[in-house]
Amino acid sequence: MHEMGIANAVLDAVRVEALRFPGSHVCKVALRIGELAGVAPDSLSFCFEALVRGTEMEPLTLEIQYCPRRHQCRRCGCSFSAGIEGLPCPECGGVDSFFAGGDELEIAYLEVEDGARTAGT
Repeated sequence: MHEMGIANAVLDAVRVEALRFPGSHVCKVALRIGELAGVAPDSLSFCFEALVRGTEMEPLTLEIQYCPRRHQCRRCGCSFSAGIEGLPCPECGGVDSFFAGGDELEIAYLEVEDGARTAGT
């Protein structure tokens, strides 16, 4: 289950970024995960929650942004979702396209709460 390793790497990155905001708390991390990244979102969420539970990072939540496989038409430049090779472009009908995304695995953003606001001051 490589999702545990990915969850751990995400938490390490969050800890490093949290150092940039002393006195604050990171409350959410969002990941972009492509259809072709080979990551099971449910397993990743489970592993992430298990690693956060009972730590200084709690109640950090994970949001997953699913990214479908995308192609780009060579003729008109339109970017479109395509599950298989050779689908026609929805704009011009051309069938000459190239792979343009769907293998992402990256942190999209962090939500940080100011420690003073969280404490009610």
